[in-house]
Amino acid sequence: MLKDVILKQKLEKERFLALEYIPRTKDDFGKKWLDSNLIKVILGPRRAGKSIFALMLLKGRPFMYFNFDDEVLSSVGGIVTDELMGKLHSVYGDVKNILFDEIQNLPNWELFANRLHREGYNLILTGSNAHMLSKELATALTGRHIPIEILPFDFNEFLKAKKFNIDSEYGSLPEKHGELLSLMEEYLISGGFPEVVVSGLDHRDYLGILFDSLIFKDVVKRHRVKFSTQIGNLGLYMVNNFAGLYSLRKVQDILGLKSISTTEKYTKYLEEAYLIFSLLRYSTKAVQRIKSPKKVYAIDNGFISAKAIQHSPDKGKLMENLVFTELVKRGVKPNHELFYYKTRNDREVDFVVKEGIEVKELIQACYGTRNKDTEDREVKALVEAGHELNTKKLTILTWDEKREVEKDGMIIRIKPLWEWLIESNRE
Repeated sequence: MLKDVILKQKLEKERFLALEYIPRTKDDFGKKWLDSNLIKVILGPRRAGKSIFALMLLKGRPFMYFNFDDEVLSSVGGIVTDELMGKLHSVYGDVKNILFDEIQNLPNWELFANRLHREGYNLILTGSNAHMLSKELATALTGRHIPIEILPFDFNEFLKAKKFNIDSEYGSLPEKHGELLSLMEEYLISGGFPEVVVSGLDHRDYLGILFDSLIFKDVVKRHRVKFSTQIGNLGLYMVNNFAGLYSLRKVQDILGLKSISTTEKYTKYLEEAYLIFSLLRYSTKAVQRIKSPKKVYAIDNGFISAKAIQHSPDKGKLMENLVFTELVKRGVKPNHELFYYKTRNDREVDFVVKEGIEVKELIQACYGTRNKDTEDREVKALVEAGHELNTKKLTILTWDEKREVEKDGMIIRIKPLWEWLIESNRE
């Protein structure tokens, strides 16, 4: 039985390896660590391309492969790990590179991984639950692993998948510029999940089903949640409230949840499953950070289009969500290096980006600033926050405007979102 599963998965592995691969931004980072003596742990939401990324890292070298998400395995009542290793070697021979897919489905997986690591295996693991994996890694694999986060395509990866080549003249050539803005709009609405981008699937149908599946598999089933309807409603509420403020008490009241602690627990489950992120308000006072409402963002704009009820897309808020996810893809850690901010006069700044103890940049996202009131609002908030936080790098990201504004001794750069997205300041 187990050997049949391994042989079937070996054929799937070979089929995947033969596919055309869209290069990922994290490729070089992954290759740098591939031959190290550390366990490589590839994290991210389901269907974001973790398995393909891991397979392509190992392409050209012998490696064993096993996927713990195979539905056949749930019918056999668990796996004996010694038997698994014996069967893998009987199929693949004396091979020391191993890729284990969705390993969080194996009970006590971290003990198994630790043992194989001690025995000299080069392990690459993928998993779809941020907290579960990181918590267990911290206790069992301290100092012996390197995490690699794979999220849906960033805009550069999206453009590669669409076979759109950027050159130095992209901003000035009208036909290329028009095509770029058209692709930008598609990305803004449909998001970056690889199968939507590459296969041209209807993003609302595909991502609507995926969203529900993630709630069931990675939240309800994994955490044995009794009231599945409640957590489904919470997921929908958060996605409908994207780029908006929320408090646990307000959410509890609206959805009729049992308590604030239950609301907090369910929200954390959604975050662990890579469905949403919660962002804290920036303050040097810990009490203000904790007591202030949080902002919520979806992992991918496609989920918003699929699950949020909108009369027409709110492009300003969609741009804000996109800027947030892009910063996360660039390695900026929410609630450590990334926050929102309220000035003393209660003006809101979308993003505070920190580096160490210093505030590196303040960013606003809005569709356009040609309207005088809009420009005044965005500029005043940035200038006020710039003085309060002692930073001069102030940016407004718009749909397609590029200029500079000077106010109160500060220079505010207004630039197109597409230009900011294709900047190559990656890890």
